[in-house]
Amino acid sequence: MKKLIYFSLSILFMFSLNACSDYLDINDNPNTPNSTVPTPDQRLMIIQTNFSDAYESSGTRGCWFTGNITKTYGTTTNDKNIKWAPVIGTTTWPYQAWFIYTAANLEPLIDKATKEEAWHYIGAAKLIHAWGFMTMVDVYGEMPYKEALTDKITPKYDDGETIFNGCLQTLDEAIKYFEMSQPVTATPLSKGDVWNGGDVNKWIKLAYGLKARWLNNLSKKKGYNPDAVLAALEKAGQSNSDNTVMRYINSSDTKQAALRALQHQNLSSTTSRITKWYLDLLTNTFTGGSGVEDPRTDLLVPSAQFRINGTLKYIRTKGVDMFNSDIRKNSGPIAYNIYSRSQDMYGGKFYDKDGKPINMDIWYTSSKVTARLGDSIYVPIYSECLSWLVNGGTDDRYIAANYNGKTNQIISTGTFYTRADAPGHLLCYPELCFIKAEVLFRKGDKAGALTAYKAGIRAHMELMNEKLSTYDQTQFGKQIIPAAAINDFLASAAVAQTTAQLTMAKIMQQKYIACSYSLQNWNDMRRFNYSAGNIKDFGVVYPDFKRPYEFDSESATHFTDNSDPNNERYWIRRFQQCTHEVNYNIDNLKKSNPEATLPTVNSLPVWWDTAD
Repeated sequence: MKKLIYFSLSILFMFSLNACSDYLDINDNPNTPNSTVPTPDQRLMIIQTNFSDAYESSGTRGCWFTGNITKTYGTTTNDKNIKWAPVIGTTTWPYQAWFIYTAANLEPLIDKATKEEAWHYIGAAKLIHAWGFMTMVDVYGEMPYKEALTDKITPKYDDGETIFNGCLQTLDEAIKYFEMSQPVTATPLSKGDVWNGGDVNKWIKLAYGLKARWLNNLSKKKGYNPDAVLAALEKAGQSNSDNTVMRYINSSDTKQAALRALQHQNLSSTTSRITKWYLDLLTNTFTGGSGVEDPRTDLLVPSAQFRINGTLKYIRTKGVDMFNSDIRKNSGPIAYNIYSRSQDMYGGKFYDKDGKPINMDIWYTSSKVTARLGDSIYVPIYSECLSWLVNGGTDDRYIAANYNGKTNQIISTGTFYTRADAPGHLLCYPELCFIKAEVLFRKGDKAGALTAYKAGIRAHMELMNEKLSTYDQTQFGKQIIPAAAINDFLASAAVAQTTAQLTMAKIMQQKYIACSYSLQNWNDMRRFNYSAGNIKDFGVVYPDFKRPYEFDSESATHFTDNSDPNNERYWIRRFQQCTHEVNYNIDNLKKSNPEATLPTVNSLPVWWDTAD
């Protein structure tokens, strides 16, 4: 499989990265690619970068399913995800980024590191091996595992439980290698580690953090062990200084433009929009919400400048209502152009709090459909990669002047997690706090859960401030969150103040915000059966969440139940397998489960998502 399929799919990319599998049998000419030339540090850099792509791109697809992001109306591949009718074309990239660009390089890294006793590189390789295959379990369910990275052209599939347990074992092996002392002659981990700067202790804490995350994902299983989760958390990160982060670059240098954030790469077109469901979490306007606005709101959602009665003001986006509005079924929200025009000419609908019309610029659209003329209230999350700016510049906001030269109005401020230099929070302390809060809540330790829950909220705001502090503080949507605002929010009605007020919903809602764009949000929604409210005594954990309003007869073919939200087959549960497996390994794919090649596989729970 590795030598034939991977070769045919990725040889051009491998040449460009000098990160190749065994495709040329030549001597070790440093100017000619083969599997033995790259040193451990060179190999690890590429592996970390490509793994981040596989993992974060899985998160992008997950956030389309979990109501974080939607798109302007369309019918292309990824548009199908919005209405829960995935097509096979949307599932290929996470697989390809993992198997071809990442996993195929792990064995050569281990071989090279073994020769020079660079044990910490072996530890990193094994940790990433475990993390990558666990990601494949999370999104695809079954997968070639034991035979996947061998010379088998058509490797057999392993079930999710086998892979899950194998990943835990490999993670333990990684920890042992990190605990070994390298000789001074070995390449230091700091030379090639773009995540943790060579800090072995952070790698060990990452390993235990992953173990806690994965063991907690077993919450539906009889074998779920909350004490094992807590034991792992004791050895995982204890503050934001222990976080594992992929740091990206927004540069005017075209050579560095490829180092922009994955969520910017995946969502950088002007078609992506925040949903009402996500915005309601931040403004606490969901059913049962306090109405107290989160100080992260204008950082996590975009705003645009509009001229209101002659004065430029920032107006926050409206969220696209995916669950109760027919807007996308009526070709909206429409993308708009960068020239502003008056309300009178183009029929934009803007009103003050008393319902009186406001004289307000809107961004021009070519649509003549009345309902679409005011769609500029749905601000895109788009921001610039600096290398794209024709005249140069250091302001990455979406500014009309960069294109038409006529107005400096901001079309979008962009958002924290979707800028070109947005941090990739791979595993961070806030998530660990919320895992602890959930586990203690399950165990009945409400006081401990309350403490961990509040710590998670504070930690996420402080984590955001680490990046926000690097921006121009005069730019709206990029200012740090003041300490007073953090304290005020933590003391507000939006946050549980007593054990009696604390619910699983409050814990998971705050975890969702802290893990925005993360695959783990999809994992969590599946664990709690979305908004079904049928998991133990926790009630509805994700209020107001529904199937998309545009769910139609095409969508229905992907589900075996289309009437009962309490049925696990009513909700979207996994990706279907990608084209590479269909085209090259179809017989083993069909054997992996009875629905492997059917549309209904999208509603088939993966192994950890089923009750014993």
